[in-house]
Amino acid sequence: MAYDIVVLGGGSGGYACALRAAELGKTVALIEKDKIGGTCLHRGCIPTKALLHSAEIADETRESEAYGVKARFDGIDVPGVHAFKDKIVTRAWKGVQGLLKSAGVTIVEGEGRLVGPNRVQVGAEVYEGASIVLATGSAPKSLPGLEIDGERIITSEHTLKMDRVPTSVIVLGGGVIGVELASVYRSFGAEVTIVEALPHLLPAEEESSSKLLERAFRRRGIKYELGVFFDSVKTTDTGVVVTLANGKTLDAELLLVAVGRGAVSAGMGFEEQGVAIERGTVVVDEHCQTGVPGVYAIGDLIPTPQLAHAGFAEGIMVAEHIAGLNPPPIDYDGVPRITYSDPEVASVGITSKQAAERGIEIVEQVYDLAGNPKSQILGTAGAVKVLAQKDGPVVGVHMVGRRIGELVTEGQLIYNWEALPAEVAQLIHAHPTQSEAMGEAMLALAGKPLHVHN
Repeated sequence: MAYDIVVLGGGSGGYACALRAAELGKTVALIEKDKIGGTCLHRGCIPTKALLHSAEIADETRESEAYGVKARFDGIDVPGVHAFKDKIVTRAWKGVQGLLKSAGVTIVEGEGRLVGPNRVQVGAEVYEGASIVLATGSAPKSLPGLEIDGERIITSEHTLKMDRVPTSVIVLGGGVIGVELASVYRSFGAEVTIVEALPHLLPAEEESSSKLLERAFRRRGIKYELGVFFDSVKTTDTGVVVTLANGKTLDAELLLVAVGRGAVSAGMGFEEQGVAIERGTVVVDEHCQTGVPGVYAIGDLIPTPQLAHAGFAEGIMVAEHIAGLNPPPIDYDGVPRITYSDPEVASVGITSKQAAERGIEIVEQVYDLAGNPKSQILGTAGAVKVLAQKDGPVVGVHMVGRRIGELVTEGQLIYNWEALPAEVAQLIHAHPTQSEAMGEAMLALAGKPLHVHN
């Protein structure tokens, strides 16, 4: 069976590529061994954000008297939480399948393997494509000698099927996944300790954002051990005992391993067909082309941000590149990033450390949410920090606060359109909203602060 494009993997990047290619008149086969939507829809972005919303409701119920509302928190109904989560996932899954069907994409169920530069085999069938798009995604990683048993030692995927709220959890890894699930478990009532080898939680973020998150987590009773490596773990009748490299031991009911995700590239036939792989990820150029003519790779399979929306963008770009539309390469600095913990951490553009490494002279402005009425109403602390090139455009926006992730879209437009602070300062932000924090920071950078106090 021959197609214009054969996509191996039906996650965010794969199905976005298939949809865009079909819109452009291409015949497309989309091969997926599990469920269309991949990790993001079924085991990542969507179900975890549903858990985080349930966690937010739990916290707001506990805190209701502070807002003049009498309510009683009786605990977490775990089956009810799963029912809510699964309803959201199922609805989105059916929606994506409907879109693909209406677009005329052929969906092939089964495990595919690259058996030629333009051929993918699924069982006894071989699907030929003038172009092949590899989108096989990622899976949770562990550490050498650290065995996941799914009971005492678990990954993020096990949390989505938990049958109880544990009394205590040690989270190994203070990146996005670890921080988000630590937030969930704490809201659900567990004692939580995060272990992170680097000096701060969310080490890829602006350091000031990490420090604000750490302060907020301390207030919430979330503990953390920073700048120390994991050494070993032993399971006991009641849980786990984790030993750190400095000799300290930690006890808990569960150890959640959140040390990142690795590309699913082994045993797929990629290297046998000449596709270059480095450290498990596929090597591509700025348009996601591999060194094999007609073969592309996208999403978590390549060393770009492991974000569903980055995968969407890569899938669309590849479809348009195959169709001859000459799309521009993606500026990955301009891809927004959000950690959906409480408080949320959101950013777009570069950090001050990256600016220094690149020799970019910057000016910066911080607006504390303590001065923002809507933030006071929401009961959140945090800040908006804006970095601008000296006498030039905004190069980074970094934010911490409850629901602050919704502001990152404005930050994305400001960064990607290379807007000057003075240009943004002319825009009127609705009052009272948290978006005013962005406006206030821009006003201050433009030399005409309103409510900023330094």
